[in-house]
Parts: sequence; C-alpha cells; structure tokens
Amino acid sequence: MGYVVDGVELKTDEQGFLLEPDYRDEAVKVIAAAEGIELTDAHWEVVNFLRDEYKANGHTPNFRTMLKDVQAIRPGADSKALYDLFPLGPAKQGAKVAGLPQPLGKGGY
Repeated sequence: MGYVVDGVELKTDEQGFLLEPDYRDEAVKVIAAAEGIELTDAHWEVVNFLRDEYKANGHTPNFRTMLKDVQAIRPGADSKALYDLFPLGPAKQGAKVAGLPQPLGKGGY
C-alpha cells in the first residue's frame, strides 16, 4: 500500500507506514484522508509535535510520554482527546498520519 503525493508513490511497509519520513504537509493530507481523518488544528498540533520529536530523536514517543508532552503544548489535552483525534492509537496512527516511519516497540521510546 502506497500513497501518491504530488504524482510520486511513497513507499510503505505492510501496515501503511512510510519507510522514510516525509515532512510535506501534502503527505499528511493524503495519509489522513486514507485513514478517514478530517484534519483540524488540533491534529496539526500533534502532527507537528511528532515530526519535531522524530527530527530530534530519530523516533516518536510512546503514548505516555506523548500525552505528557502534548499537555504542555495543548493544556487540557487528555488521553480521550488524543484518541478522538487518532482513534486507532495516537502514538501509532498519529505517527502514520504525520508521515513518519512506524514507531518502535509499542509506539516509540
């Protein structure tokens, strides 16, 4: 399963995660549409957070760490709010929509 962004098919693993990160906003839009997610400002905040974490650490955080860090940038965010954004799992589905490779282990470090 690949995604076509700007006429180019992006390579994915068997679960639909990109093999190499793609930081273009258009990639996020294409992947979100394939996941059935209509992007809001809250989605973009999480996407940008996950991209920044990946750039800084080479991987994305697990859900517990993600929740703590997202609360710092989005006060009042809780696990329900993140699952409302990414119902298949904020750490994994969020990373997929952000155009990042599959998280390590159970969703990162």
